[in-house]
Amino acid sequence: MLLKLHDFSHSVWGTTLPLFATTVQNLNSWLLAACSLPLGYIMLKLWKLFFTPLEMKRKLHEIGYVSEEKRSLKDVANEYRKRKRCGDIPPVYPNGWFHVFDSHELAVSDVKYISVLGEHLAVFRGTDGVAYIVNAYCPHLGANLGIGGQVVGNCLQCPFHGWVFRGEDGKCAKIPYSDKIPDCARIKAWPCVEKNSTIYIWYHAEGIEPTWTPDDIEEISNGTWTYRGFTQHTINAHIEDTSENGSDLAHLGHLHSSPIISGTDLRYSLSSWWEQFGKHKWHAEWKPLENDEKHVGYLRLTHVLSIFGYIIPYTDFHLTARQTGPGLVFMKWRSSVGDGIFLHSITPKEPLLQIMRHSLYASWTVPTILAKFFLYAEALQLERDIMIWNHKTYVSRPLLVKEDQLIRKHRRWYSQFFSENSPRLSMKKETLDW
Repeated sequence: MLLKLHDFSHSVWGTTLPLFATTVQNLNSWLLAACSLPLGYIMLKLWKLFFTPLEMKRKLHEIGYVSEEKRSLKDVANEYRKRKRCGDIPPVYPNGWFHVFDSHELAVSDVKYISVLGEHLAVFRGTDGVAYIVNAYCPHLGANLGIGGQVVGNCLQCPFHGWVFRGEDGKCAKIPYSDKIPDCARIKAWPCVEKNSTIYIWYHAEGIEPTWTPDDIEEISNGTWTYRGFTQHTINAHIEDTSENGSDLAHLGHLHSSPIISGTDLRYSLSSWWEQFGKHKWHAEWKPLENDEKHVGYLRLTHVLSIFGYIIPYTDFHLTARQTGPGLVFMKWRSSVGDGIFLHSITPKEPLLQIMRHSLYASWTVPTILAKFFLYAEALQLERDIMIWNHKTYVSRPLLVKEDQLIRKHRRWYSQFFSENSPRLSMKKETLDW
């Protein structure tokens, strides 16, 4: 006998079918959520790739060293630092302006500790938005003001006993438990300026006040060029070895000629096979400027890429660089898609340990992904130099041919940044003492 509709609705099937439909709906929701997670991850990665700046830091052991006998790269780097033949090197800390932080790394009322140029420093931003740099150690009992110190107005308060020091001149402004402040209660306040979205410090072994200032890049100040990222590398070398590259034009045609896809390991990137496939072609000129700009070296560089001997269109790259003192280079460039600037800086962390940073700013016509490619490609070329620098020794009297004469001219120009009391390196018991 056939079931009536009313009887069917109260049967097992009448109960099971709605339950099954609900289960399918719930399952679809879970599947949708499960699919959304990887899709969201992919979309986030694409967003970062196309629209966010490239920010890359390389530690000392990550670049320029080759693992030996299954030892870690960190052990290899430390061993080379210990045994590296230094040569008769110039003073280790030249006089001039040096990069400390990018502006966005130091918020209002923020304080950071940093060790550069053989000095221990506290860098803070007062409530007025001005950045200040003072010696890190409190003259009272030696507490580190950069570790736990508090910003009070435009002053920095010691975390140990609460002594307060002015950022502008280092003078003690308050001792919480004493009415009398000794006249000698002060810490050194370092000359610093903030421009180009960067905080710079002035270092001079004789204590001389700044005789020039870093270039002011108008396109950064007015927003014509926007921030596209940075790369940072730690290098085991004397600072002059790195700066000398600007005048060493001959190395461009050898070290930097093979295409960037050949990598940064010189055991393979210098293979003749790569040059048959593709080649970077460079033309460069370097000269020191005079008079009020005698602290500036000027470089002009052009680049094209050829594949199997044919010049690839739109790979032309024109660069003019102002090597401003021993620690800063302002490299303006223009290409077929727009223009911009690399802010290059090198700051000595220790006598033979340098922090090299490249920040990129570009016009709106340059897509972010392309700007990131420019920055990454520049980093790959730099890492070939780093493999050389990490292992080379400084030759005070190099054997030069006629085509190398710019190197000698560069050394004469660079010598102006050393003075009578510029710190020198001495070797004692296989340790580096300066």
